[in-house]
Amino acid sequence: MPNPVVHFEIMGKDKPALEAFYKAAFDWQLQPVMDEYTMIFPGSGPAGGIGSTPNTDHYVSFYVEVPSVAAHLEKIESLGGKKLMGPMQVPNGPVIGMFTDPEGNMIGICEPFTPPGM
Repeated sequence: MPNPVVHFEIMGKDKPALEAFYKAAFDWQLQPVMDEYTMIFPGSGPAGGIGSTPNTDHYVSFYVEVPSVAAHLEKIESLGGKKLMGPMQVPNGPVIGMFTDPEGNMIGICEPFTPPGM
């Protein structure tokens, strides 16, 4: 079975401005989960996040679900990708990692996760 896209992110320097823009543009439901990050619930399809990032001016990325972030990061490096971070346990969330593909595109991976109470 292929690995599905399960999350997307829109990151930039001004999180409040991004939140206001995407709320007004698409009527997405937003739920802050920490100072630097707000969950996006678009109504259908994968959920996402809007956040601020100190590492770059901006980026848009998506996350692919994999059985093991650690094992998949090794596989990605063997194929010419570059590990950027992870595995990292998100507080109250999944284990995640990020990499760049051979062209420099930043992509996330995450392990399966069901939020408590779901």
